[in-house]
Amino acid sequence: MARIAFVLLCHKDPDGIVAQARRLTAAGDCVAIHFDGRAPAADFARLREGLRDAPGVVFALRRVKCGWGEWSLVEATLEALRAAAEAFPDATHFYMLSGDCEAIKSAEYAHRFLDAEEADYIESFDFFASDWIRTGIREERLIYRHFFNERRNRRLFYAALEAQRRLGLTRRIPADLRIMIGSQWWCLRRRTVEALLDFIARRRDVVRFFRTTWIPDETFFQTLVRHLIPERELRSRTLTFLMFTDYGMPVTFHNDHYDLLLAQDYLFARKISPHAAELKERLGALYASGRTEFAVSNEGRRLYAYLAGRGREGRRFAPRFWEREASLGRERELMIVACKKWHVGKRLLDRVRQVTNTPTIAYLFNEEATPLPDLGGVQTTLAKRNRHRRALMKMLFDYYGTDRLVFCLDPSDIAAIDDFYADRCVTRLLEIDCRFSDDYLAGHARRIGLAGEGTPAEVLARLLPTIRHDIRFESERIRDRGFPRHWRLREDASPEENAPPLAAFLGIPEAAAREIAATDHLFSD
Repeated sequence: MARIAFVLLCHKDPDGIVAQARRLTAAGDCVAIHFDGRAPAADFARLREGLRDAPGVVFALRRVKCGWGEWSLVEATLEALRAAAEAFPDATHFYMLSGDCEAIKSAEYAHRFLDAEEADYIESFDFFASDWIRTGIREERLIYRHFFNERRNRRLFYAALEAQRRLGLTRRIPADLRIMIGSQWWCLRRRTVEALLDFIARRRDVVRFFRTTWIPDETFFQTLVRHLIPERELRSRTLTFLMFTDYGMPVTFHNDHYDLLLAQDYLFARKISPHAAELKERLGALYASGRTEFAVSNEGRRLYAYLAGRGREGRRFAPRFWEREASLGRERELMIVACKKWHVGKRLLDRVRQVTNTPTIAYLFNEEATPLPDLGGVQTTLAKRNRHRRALMKMLFDYYGTDRLVFCLDPSDIAAIDDFYADRCVTRLLEIDCRFSDDYLAGHARRIGLAGEGTPAEVLARLLPTIRHDIRFESERIRDRGFPRHWRLREDASPEENAPPLAAFLGIPEAAAREIAATDHLFSD
């Protein structure tokens, strides 16, 4: 039966690597570890101490300082591979892993899978003909020499590349090699590994060529294995399930992905979140379980593409907890008071709350300082409140434990009125028609920044008609909408005249409405 020697490349979290190595060796397999030479010596010492008594664990003889995209990653892999080949002579397969990988099948299943076919599993696509490279440089990875790391020395990397272009310093690819490309996460048989190590020892020219290519971990093993092994014994696929976002970043798996991962036609998965302790524990137990039956649907990538696509259209994988229901509900009544004079609207709401005991909220979509309860963060800024209007109102209904809620809104916010009228709830609108003196409009201009304390009177005189027209336009726009259940309260009307529309708006007796309409100084500036 197959025995797997895992070639484990890691650079952090020594305690996590100790736990990972123990999970991998629990079923009789073995591990060769390369711990990045850039990592602190104390972390490496902690790792070695944690695995001092662990059977089936060895360390690479030399720690290489690794950098993304550099030859150093291949060199580190070779160091661990040589250590594994020497330390575990009975290992039949060598499986490349990182510290972010975990098994998604049992060891029994993995061993049977590898025994079923005499083959190597490594992605190996034609470098020039395939579309494996989606963004960035392509041919330039090979025909120019790369001495700087693109991530650590971006300016030097591209300066050196441009200098070689200008000077025509291209180089030839070794004539007897067809360059291939694919994932660095492979599983190779012992005889393939031995042939590979022998080839490297003989063909130093090939090693020299790859040393200065860019991202050789995607081309070195993929090219040489294709060169050394008959095509009938190659499976151009990885046995490690991984996905990438549209931005080229690996998708990370969390605790709630357990069932999805087990359903994929792979033996391992990456990247597992470092915070997914529950997932790692469950997958570790699974690897040593001896389970052999798995329902494989292999829908992971299609499912991710579908859900990510919905996210780009504004329909996320799952709603935030405050968005689980988009509607406020048919049984609820939302009463909007539209008033340009905010102090008048606030006075009216205070009196409504006193007389009717109905929860009221001032200009929550217009004024940042409006007092609101803690609703999980959605209430913290005007931008969030306006982005999630209905969700916020639903949470306020739930917070106050009511089916009736009154709030103030500036008449300019027609989008919010439209939004609430489009909901299934019963929406009512009370527009307060105030008088606007020139003094008030001048103060309003200063409050919103259209004028300052030193603005000349003649400038203000020219500005005031425009502001007055804007206020009238906002009111006319509301009326033109033809909203149902729309009433008006007028400053120049008596409390007896204002009581009927107020009673209809609030659904209260006229006597109570008259008490509210007669509030002292309701319309005072």
